[in-house]
Amino acid sequence: MSHPAPVTPSFPYKLVATDLDGTLLRPDDTVSGRTRDALTAATAAGAAHIIVTGRAVPWTRHILDDLGYDGIAVCGQGAQVYHAGEHRLLTSVTLDRQLAGLALAKIEAEIGPLALAASRDGLDGEILVGPGYAVQDGPLPTVPFTDVSDLWAAPLNKVYIQHPGLGDDALTDVARRVAGDLVGVTMAGEGVVELLPLGLSKATGLSLAARRLGAKAVDTIAFGDMPNDIPMFGWAAHGVAMANAHEELKAIADEVTTSNEADGIAVVLERLLP
Repeated sequence: MSHPAPVTPSFPYKLVATDLDGTLLRPDDTVSGRTRDALTAATAAGAAHIIVTGRAVPWTRHILDDLGYDGIAVCGQGAQVYHAGEHRLLTSVTLDRQLAGLALAKIEAEIGPLALAASRDGLDGEILVGPGYAVQDGPLPTVPFTDVSDLWAAPLNKVYIQHPGLGDDALTDVARRVAGDLVGVTMAGEGVVELLPLGLSKATGLSLAARRLGAKAVDTIAFGDMPNDIPMFGWAAHGVAMANAHEELKAIADEVTTSNEADGIAVVLERLLP
């Protein structure tokens, strides 16, 4: 009498979506061996790994190259779908500069002058930085500007705003309240409040990329640490916040794992692996 072959349990998700800073990357911008091994095992079990980051392509590409990542990445807060292996932009969404200018005027009318920066569109889009804007340390150069008209001289993916007296959460709240009908507003990290094309989010870019990979929301587990990951968690079947995550993200996450320094992604993937 023959017996049916035992069924090998498979990984429960087709897509593993990970944010980059504060999630996949440790504070020194590296990925631990344990997390690499867990992602490799998940892909061997049939899942695809996709990076979903607020960073624009020029500020993401060197990290993906260092990781040996050659798949599709969602960059620029969902604005750019990028093929890392081919160094090619698949889709790109730009900010309506007239609406962005009007949004800035409304915010400044409410709380006074802002310090500004912006991310230009394209594979080699520059980061423009205005007077008083505090730039986080990074490997890529920025281009200073003093005349605001320079900000609008070429297509942009996003505008960054800072205020001398308001913290990130308060600035996000004000910008959303007075200009949320013109632009999207998100907080992506410490000192990083962004104005985006209205309706754009990580979920928008991830849904486009997932379609290319033959996956759906119901097939997706997502990892993140900041409020800009909230739409991605809303889209994915399961959202996992890191222990170091913003309280706003933890509040809507399906679970909270250990920190990015303590292999939080690996802890969850190892539990799910067959």
